[in-house]
This record gives sequence, C-alpha cells and structure tokens, in this order.
Amino acid sequence: MKNSLRLGVNIDHVATLRQARGEMQPDVIEAARAAVNGGADLLTVHLREDRRHIQDNDVQSLMELLTVPLNLELAATSEMVNIACALQPHACCLVPERRAEVTTEGGLDVIGLATQLRPIIESLKNKSIEVSVFLDPDIKQIEVACELGVSTIELHTGNYSLQKTEQAIEEGFNTISRAATFANELGINVHAGHGLDYYNVSKIASINIIQELNIGHSIIAAALFEGLENSVRKMKELVLAVRA
Repeated sequence: MKNSLRLGVNIDHVATLRQARGEMQPDVIEAARAAVNGGADLLTVHLREDRRHIQDNDVQSLMELLTVPLNLELAATSEMVNIACALQPHACCLVPERRAEVTTEGGLDVIGLATQLRPIIESLKNKSIEVSVFLDPDIKQIEVACELGVSTIELHTGNYSLQKTEQAIEEGFNTISRAATFANELGINVHAGHGLDYYNVSKIASINIIQELNIGHSIIAAALFEGLENSVRKMKELVLAVRA
C-alpha cells in the first residue's frame, strides 16, 4: 500500500506582489484560505531576515486564523529562532539565506554549521516545534542532520527541476530517491520541494518514502490564469494520482 502524501503550499509570492506596492493587496490571508479550499494540507511561508515578502504579522495572523498547520521557513539565526520560539508554529524548516539571492539557492550546510545548529534545534524542539532542515540530496549532509537530532529533512529538488534531457532528469531523480531511502533508513521523515511544477512533480511524488511536498512559485504563477484555488486543486490531483 502506498503512503499518503501531504501538499504544502508556499504563499510567499502573494506577499511579494503585495510588498511591491507596500499596500494591502493581494491579501495573504485570503490567499491562504483559497489554498486550503483547493486542498492544501498545510501552508508554508519563509520569514526572511530582510522581510522582502512575508512579514511578522502575516505569520501571526496565519496561525490565528487558519485550521491547517503552518510550516515556517527561517534562517538559523538567533533573531529568527527567537521569533519562532515565541510564535510556536507547527513546524520550522531551517534554510540557508543570502541577501543577494533571488530564491533559496541550495541546501543548508549542516556539516559546516553543526556547532551553530545544535542549540538552535534544541531550542525549537523544546517549544514542541517539529524541526526540519532543507538539504541537498547528499548522504553526508543527511548523516549529520541525523546526528543533530532533527526528525525531518526537506530534500532540495531544485537541481532536478532544472534538467531538460531525459538522462539528466533520471539522474536527478535517482539522486533524490537514494537520499530519501537513506534518510528513511535512519528513521528520518522525508519532505521535498523547490522548483516543482505540474510537469515534473509526478516523478518526485512517486518516491513513496516522501511524505510531504512544499510547492509555491509554480502554483502562484498558474493562479494568475487559473485562480489560486484551482491551481492548488490541480497540483493536489497530480500528486495524489501517483499515490492512488
């Protein structure tokens, strides 16, 4: 029997559009409600240090007004961790963050940051927050994440999503599949995301070990033409079809 698969919808870019004018539209809460109506199992937002899209009050409002879990992405800094500990979302995903980047460029280097990450992970766990780390599908990084005591990893699918040839796509897929299997053998929950869209998501969804996909940009982009509720529903149907 195949395992169920949750769809997390990242609504950061609804806030990106709002912040372009510094006004109130489009409304992040209404977008979140539309995503839930379309079948989102959870919402994901990235509270960046530069606050380029999601704002602190967005996170607070989402937690107060929504009935689905909130997954809060954040940098592994004292400021952001203190905010997370105060808000206590359902889950936090520690991600790399660089001011000049357009979007997250790769996985967190848990090997190089192990000393810094250990107390941060403990602080979040002490607040009963599910802690995950965003990782490239690299066996050594997964080993260290396990040693640090995280219960969940989110595998970065960005490299896979950029491939154009059948061979490169298959190689990227196999790398992710092997990483997911390895993490599962260590007792770690496996999520995945970044760059997934209607055309490449089914292959990743077919990796039975993966329990959750977090998808944002492609859903929000499609929503311009289809409506957000419809674009979420279409993505949900695609991922569930693989697990039927």
